Amino acid sequence: MGVNLVYKIVKSHLVEGTLEPGSEIAIRIDQTLTQDATGTMAYLQFEAMGVPRVRTELSVSYVDHNTLQDGFENADDHRYLQTVAAKHGIYYSKAGNGICHQVHLERFGRPGKTLLGSDSHTPTGGGIGMLAIGAGGLDVAVAMGGGPFYLACPKVVKVNLTNKLRPWVSAKDVILSILRMLTTKGNVGAVIEYGGEGVKTLSVPERATITNMGAELGVTTSVFPSDDITRSFLKAQKRESDWVALSADPDAGYDRVVDLDLGSIEPLVAKPHSPDNVATVKEVAGVRVDQVMVGSCTNSSYRDLMLVASMLKGKKISPEVSFGVAPGSRQVLEMIAGNGALSDIIASGARILESTCGFCIGAGQAPKTDAVSIRTSNRNFEGRSGTRSAKVYLASPETAVAAALTGVITDPRDLGLSYPGITIPTEFRIDDSMILPPSKDPGSITVYRGPNIGDPPKGEPLPQTIQGVVAIKVGDKITTDHIMPAGPRLKYRSNIPKYAEFVFEGVDPGFSKKALENKKAGVHNIIVAGASYGQGSSREHAAICPMFLGVKAVIAKSFERIHAANLVNFGILPLTFASDADYDSVNNGDRIEIADVRKALETGKTLLLAGKTSGKTIALKYSFSARQRDILLAGGMLNYPKARTK
Repeated sequence: MGVNLVYKIVKSHLVEGTLEPGSEIAIRIDQTLTQDATGTMAYLQFEAMGVPRVRTELSVSYVDHNTLQDGFENADDHRYLQTVAAKHGIYYSKAGNGICHQVHLERFGRPGKTLLGSDSHTPTGGGIGMLAIGAGGLDVAVAMGGGPFYLACPKVVKVNLTNKLRPWVSAKDVILSILRMLTTKGNVGAVIEYGGEGVKTLSVPERATITNMGAELGVTTSVFPSDDITRSFLKAQKRESDWVALSADPDAGYDRVVDLDLGSIEPLVAKPHSPDNVATVKEVAGVRVDQVMVGSCTNSSYRDLMLVASMLKGKKISPEVSFGVAPGSRQVLEMIAGNGALSDIIASGARILESTCGFCIGAGQAPKTDAVSIRTSNRNFEGRSGTRSAKVYLASPETAVAAALTGVITDPRDLGLSYPGITIPTEFRIDDSMILPPSKDPGSITVYRGPNIGDPPKGEPLPQTIQGVVAIKVGDKITTDHIMPAGPRLKYRSNIPKYAEFVFEGVDPGFSKKALENKKAGVHNIIVAGASYGQGSSREHAAICPMFLGVKAVIAKSFERIHAANLVNFGILPLTFASDADYDSVNNGDRIEIADVRKALETGKTLLLAGKTSGKTIALKYSFSARQRDILLAGGMLNYPKARTK
């Protein structure tokens, strides 16, 4: 049997382990990327390792999340990021140059390479045939220092694409179709590999939209072959020498094959408040719309915005709609400015926003109370927009513009327009002046540290017995936005004591104060959760800040991959109920005890939760590699190297 594309890339980078699905493997990382919301802590951790220069082929630091400088904190952090990059061999993409995933696709991504990024949408790179994986900042820091990345050897699911998309149906509708089939739950430990004749009908930006939003499936990553379409894209970026052909063997094996007829797909939306709550546009047509936002790393490419401009040319936005457009990169902005498309967008009544993540992460453009907002971004979690009561629908640029023009959710096929024919240029505008190379004289660089920057906190070794209280009990699909709010709170990302004040702010405003009081009293805090705990962002602060507050364990029905790894990295035990029914046996405020924790981990013994309040005893499951066990026993990754030398 032949080899699939995923395993071809993994095999060429394998450092430890064997290709047996579920077993722990380690792979060499060629490239890393960070963004400012997660990167500040990642570089503080990198500095703590004492490695003078990065040991990857390429590392890039992007500023694209918190570019609004509404206080000194963000500006200080940006200066820290610029100086630490110059000193340690990292390229620095300045604020305004664009969103990390869009810029990396344009200027740095290379087929067949591995990319580790401190952002959950790093799989965007799979659109050009990279094995691009999102991870916590500490894992990225280790990779920059030359260490491998550890993960469970994935199952590989082939999505076999046939036929081609019809007019007014886009790549966004493709990934929404897949989310409707596979949902956001139950896909941990898998990689999606796209194949079939339909692949040849999709451009690189379309492929990147699909792999980007594949993160919402909960898979490790998604990847497309590298073919002549990939080559043309890289040639247009004047990087044809980076191209290599990559594809699966004709007789390659897969753990599962899913067939998808592109010609059968129609315009879709994800209804509030989950990316897998998918319906056809016709099913929700007529819903009044207050706001429309086009952009984010999912749908802000040159192709996307040229389509938007073509639909808007000579037309006006509905007077009841607030409409904003954010190009994904400065390259895209300059190109649509140069060919007149930007003028068509402006003339329609659109607000032109900075080339940043912005509205996608709740950093500006919060809708009004109870608003309906149509967005081309990748997540519509409750409150993520910055307005708790808002109802956010995810849609393609075509559907978004149709809503902006009519004031209600509208199937773009009902506008009576001819579908725009978008011609992709054979040569893109290249200007890398806002990407600063590292210093050739690192000794001359002084790293800037503002008063908001502190040292990365270290955890304490795992106690023999966890004896404490259920500080909070939450339900299914708790996201990292629920745990650690973004938006205006992100400016405290490098000040853990301050940022920790907002843990679970939107769920239980008193959680942080209560947990800190428990910690000071010597009482361990435990979090109890339902299924798919830790969905969404890779932000490791959702583990660091709870650790700072004295959380020792999270007991859930199931976890999402990145967050579970982050909990281990910061010495918090991710445990699962032996039976989902046991979730109902533990309540908020219960006193509990988990005895002989260290001994159990060392011997593989089952852990038992003794309910001091309920009087019930329930079994808990865990699955850690020997490496993860030792990290937990040491109290986290930052303590791990020291513990190994004892």
